[in-house]
Amino acid sequence: MTASRKMFRLSAALLAGSALSFLTAAPAMAQGKAGFEDPNNWPEYHRTSNAWRFSPLNQITRENVKKLKVAWVHQPGNITHGLQSTPIVIDGVMYTISANNNVWAIDAATGKTLWQFAPKLDKIVEQVFYGAASRGVTVGRGKVFVGTLDGRFIALDQKTGKQLWSTQLTDPKTQYGALFSAPPQLAGNILFGGTTGGDQPISGKIYAVNADTGKPAWTCDVIKNDPKSWPGDSGKVGGGSAWMPGTYDAKTDTIYIGTSNAAPDYYNYDRKGDNLYTASLLAIEGKTGKLKWHRQEVPNDSWDYDSAYEALVVQKDGKDVIVHLNKGGFVFVMDKKDGALENVWQFSENVNWVKGIDPKTGALIDPIYPEVDKVKTFCPNLLGARSWNHGAYNPGTGLWYSHAMEVCNEVVAGKDDPDNLKAVSALSLGIESIKLVAPPNSKPHGRLDARDPLTGKLKWSIKYDMPPLSSVLTTAGGLVFTGDLEGKIFGYDAETGKELWSFNSGSGLRGGPVSYSVKGKQYIVFPTGLGSHAPGFLAGAFPQIKDLPGGAAIIAFTLE
Repeated sequence: MTASRKMFRLSAALLAGSALSFLTAAPAMAQGKAGFEDPNNWPEYHRTSNAWRFSPLNQITRENVKKLKVAWVHQPGNITHGLQSTPIVIDGVMYTISANNNVWAIDAATGKTLWQFAPKLDKIVEQVFYGAASRGVTVGRGKVFVGTLDGRFIALDQKTGKQLWSTQLTDPKTQYGALFSAPPQLAGNILFGGTTGGDQPISGKIYAVNADTGKPAWTCDVIKNDPKSWPGDSGKVGGGSAWMPGTYDAKTDTIYIGTSNAAPDYYNYDRKGDNLYTASLLAIEGKTGKLKWHRQEVPNDSWDYDSAYEALVVQKDGKDVIVHLNKGGFVFVMDKKDGALENVWQFSENVNWVKGIDPKTGALIDPIYPEVDKVKTFCPNLLGARSWNHGAYNPGTGLWYSHAMEVCNEVVAGKDDPDNLKAVSALSLGIESIKLVAPPNSKPHGRLDARDPLTGKLKWSIKYDMPPLSSVLTTAGGLVFTGDLEGKIFGYDAETGKELWSFNSGSGLRGGPVSYSVKGKQYIVFPTGLGSHAPGFLAGAFPQIKDLPGGAAIIAFTLE
């Protein structure tokens, strides 16, 4: 089945020729600017700390993208949960991860394996809910850093893959399998990251170690010690993890990282407070772990609306602002230095859990809460207005490209049965029942939107029968790349959304495409292979997902 793609062009005034007049990499004057640094590499999770997922390379353009051909394919062997990583590429070597924390160093020009590391994982990983998968590795200080399925940070020698140190940070047996599904990030000589657990009865934390030695440096509690925020003992089981990678501003020594929903997800009767610092964006001092400021986006989150996604940094009136999407379907625009609110705009087409959010104060307007013994429909669904697959920003077009899904869920709240919380894999959802359903007056579907990140103004949108779960890549060649659940990879015109190129990879995309250059040749690389729990949840609204094949392959493309 081929997903239908209906494009809505909202602007008839298109620029003549290319709006992006870059040279092979980028003009010399641009290379020192934020987002243009180190153009030939993909040195960190979002490529740069402003989370643009933008490559300054422009050898591959709108005019020649049709000439892309497969350069090489790398298959790790184990297809469990597919490939969810965003590969790191530095000086012609790609570093990535596959099922069960298997780490790979690959020749980025040929696909040849240079070294592989397979950790010895505790058998507890066979019991955890969020098993097998990881979203990547971090490379720096001569090391490759991994967050493991059994609650450790590990450092490997960048050249050989030999393990240098390993530090146990969580106790999976008592913390419901709290594990690192995302790569820990560097903040100078500090390595930091949060765990899974937003849907589990734990008290979430962000952990940090010395990147050179593995010695613990600090711990930041996501659950605030405040009885007004967390009545009684509710904070002890309040969830509040930080399960996605943060970003780091070296100039101010500030970590920006989003946090998960509060637990139990839909049953809020025992936690009548704002439940800080869940569903928030945190600014943390890198050296000490001290909280500088926070912006809570969903107070008393009772809908599973994490605020864990990327902190996109763009300019507004000459200053840096953070553009931050949460699962509840709204984008918060805030001052980077203190979190002061600049704007809030609605991202989802279907939102009914609030009438709106005050763009000046961030206050929820007439929220509607789940209830016991009563079916209520909430839009967006528990997977969010978008899953964790990241958007991308192109400074040439000034547009932010992000997937979206229009799916709702019917929920009946209910108190967790203690007998159901004994297993390591147990979830504290606070429900009697949950069912994914279509939005009012529409079939469930997915989109790729091109928007002004500050206002939400829509430039163009592409509709898919099933919501894509791939992250997005955009380049100085005027292109946008992504993939869908069926394994089709697309190259679109960044200005118009016109499809310029496609390739059938055979299995759906869940990871992050990247671009880099080796010996003067630009590559576009896609991790392929459908995985994570999201497709399973979405099958309730899209039964055809159950018939989609698994896989695991990194596919590299370059020009003929």
